[in-house]
Amino acid sequence: MDIILKEDIDQLGSKNDIVTVKTGFARNFLIPQGKAIAATESARKIVAEVIRQQSHKEAKAIEAAQGIVDSLNNLSVKIGAKAGESGKIFGSVNSIQLAEAIQNAGYDIDRKQIKLSSDAIKELGSYEATVKVYKEATATVKFEVVAE
Repeated sequence: MDIILKEDIDQLGSKNDIVTVKTGFARNFLIPQGKAIAATESARKIVAEVIRQQSHKEAKAIEAAQGIVDSLNNLSVKIGAKAGESGKIFGSVNSIQLAEAIQNAGYDIDRKQIKLSSDAIKELGSYEATVKVYKEATATVKFEVVAE
């Protein structure tokens, strides 16, 4: 039986995929649980239109994300931290402080989008972080930790 998935299901497919499953699995589990609908001709047309619209929106989102990536790659941020004479920081610098510094520079980046090379930075110096802007669009932000 052909069905159209309404959500991602492990080892079966992703949302809006048309898959073939056994009739009992479809009628007794997937359709009553609201995870799929029968793949009738009208449902196939609706899903085709939805996929077409999503691809158009996705193309615009990727283009916008690429612009942000280009500007973030050129961005250099300074983060102030209290440090001793040897260059060790009292505490550490993590993705929260970096996210605040990037937001102060005018970009809407969440701390969960930032991946540091190590979990916490405990010395003064120059570092790089990876920022995931969109699905496959990532930027490298250079930042410097300076003493206050």
